[in-house]
Amino acid sequence: MTNEEMRAAIEAILFASGEPLEITRIAEAMETDVETVRGYIFEIGASLDSRGSGICLLKLGDKYQLCSRKEYAPLIRAVLDLKKNIPLSNAALEVLAVVAYNQPVTKAYIEQVRGVDCSGVVNTLCQKGLLEERGRLELPGRPLLYGTTPNFLRCFCLTSLADLPELPEKPAEMMISDQDDEIDSTQGEQIRNFFQAELESAETENEE
Repeated sequence: MTNEEMRAAIEAILFASGEPLEITRIAEAMETDVETVRGYIFEIGASLDSRGSGICLLKLGDKYQLCSRKEYAPLIRAVLDLKKNIPLSNAALEVLAVVAYNQPVTKAYIEQVRGVDCSGVVNTLCQKGLLEERGRLELPGRPLLYGTTPNFLRCFCLTSLADLPELPEKPAEMMISDQDDEIDSTQGEQIRNFFQAELESAETENEE
């Protein structure tokens, strides 16, 4: 294949997938190396941006996806008769914050941080594709571990977990040596507000 044909083929693969696709899978299909594919993907994204396309390229961790731009969401909803997503509750946003900053974690850990039962919320977030099971913890009972998904990154306009805002510092009187990595109520509120703001500004990133 010529360079142009390689680039066109990769664009077709990303378009046809409809889901975030690992770059290693593309490289395997194209019978080339990852860095070569990464270069073509960068060119595809730059081309879409330069010509003001209604399609954009998303990087979600080590995966890539073609997606419609959020500013055209109202028109897409009107044509496809799509209903607006139901907003996430404060409880759901809090659980997402705990998992995002401490993953992989067990449901018991989430409940310890929040102080309430989280079974229903965790199940709902898994059904929405924002959380996923990440194996089991090697402890008695082997509890399930949970982590965020590429769909979580897409919904909150994050390229990777490294893009999460830094946790606000705890007041000195609240610092506890063995719990410094947990999110207290003040931190949880600030992070929840961040998630809510990002979700409102990019609520349609979860729609194709």
